[in-house]
Amino acid sequence: MSMLTPPGMGGQYRITGDKYPRMRPPRRHGRLVAAVVASTAVLGLVGWGTLQLIDVFTGGGETATASGAGTHCRTRTAAAPAARVKPLPEPGRITVNVYNATKRTGLAKSTADELKKRGFRIGNVGNASKQYDKKVKGTGILLGSPAAQDTSLRVLGTQLAGAESRADGRKGADLDLIIGDAFKGLANRAAADRTLTTLTEPQPTATTKKSC
Repeated sequence: MSMLTPPGMGGQYRITGDKYPRMRPPRRHGRLVAAVVASTAVLGLVGWGTLQLIDVFTGGGETATASGAGTHCRTRTAAAPAARVKPLPEPGRITVNVYNATKRTGLAKSTADELKKRGFRIGNVGNASKQYDKKVKGTGILLGSPAAQDTSLRVLGTQLAGAESRADGRKGADLDLIIGDAFKGLANRAAADRTLTTLTEPQPTATTKKSC
């Protein structure tokens, strides 16, 4: 046994002479390592290619500008110019005929007096015609020409909540207020004034805009 051989080792591991044997790893192990490295590289390339395709089809989450820089779109809600409201006549330019269709007496006169205090012109006052007498179950009916539907009838409607508004074949500008069985009085004057103010004031509308 050579002096270079460690104690207890012999057989095929015996070292003889003055040269050390070279310990080479098996060739199969080297091939396995190379295969693993190659597989990892291929998987990395496939993943990178997939991400590129996703960016192409989705835009990469950004909108490209002419200079190539991406910017995010923002949604903003802005107040649009106030919508124009059709001018409504003032109460002093509206003539109202007040008729009582109920069994209670004195309603036409007291209602006409209150409307006069609120600035309306008063025309005829009395009992309702046979067409409506004892036949109006609700608060009342407001009658006017077709042209008055969006003007003077809306103004008079602020004074009597729940009244039904109708257009008939008249050509004049006068309105009829026919008091019904459910009538308990005109609307509170302050509340009626607020409603009338709301009708005459233009209301802004909100618009949604996108800026990129």
